[in-house]
Amino acid sequence: MEDVWFRPYIWADYRLAVLFTLIIPLILLIWAFVQKAEGIQRLLMIYWRVASLLAITIYLMIAEYPVSFISGLIARILIPISLWFWVDLNDEIEYQPSGPLKLIFTSWRWAVTVYSLLGAIAFLPFIGCAFSETAIKTPYCRVWFEAPLLFKDYFHHNSKPGFLGFLGIIFLVIYVLYLSYFVLIKLGKQGRSATPQ
Repeated sequence: MEDVWFRPYIWADYRLAVLFTLIIPLILLIWAFVQKAEGIQRLLMIYWRVASLLAITIYLMIAEYPVSFISGLIARILIPISLWFWVDLNDEIEYQPSGPLKLIFTSWRWAVTVYSLLGAIAFLPFIGCAFSETAIKTPYCRVWFEAPLLFKDYFHHNSKPGFLGFLGIIFLVIYVLYLSYFVLIKLGKQGRSATPQ
């Protein structure tokens, strides 16, 4: 593939995503269960539901579907919202006694918020890849597929990209239906205290 100057930055973004959106929140969730910190547990469970859109995006990118650029951008926007939107959980976490878990959770919460928002801004120039058949075939857009294809080689070596993309589409439809139900019905009735169950 023709070299593009920003390839190292995209690979760095994928590495940061693994750290900030997968490894650290997984450790925090286990820690919160051990410490019985219910507010942090509930907020992290909400986070994982929302952040699953990133995993769906990876499968869509394996199949090189243009919609993956839209889902990737939306995921980066929804993650900070999911971490700060809930009034009751914010209060519960704020009044929790100070300790290492609260400090590290709060630090991660701010870090992933800044990372996601900066990532969304940096991703905006690539949104055109979702709407142009010509653009998506250029190295400018295709460079985003490299890391997901490497993921496929490691974890789904014998699977075809089309099949994995089909799974991505199915899960995307389920995600959109669940999110629509929550926003239009549950959130409309209960407001900012309507945490997903």
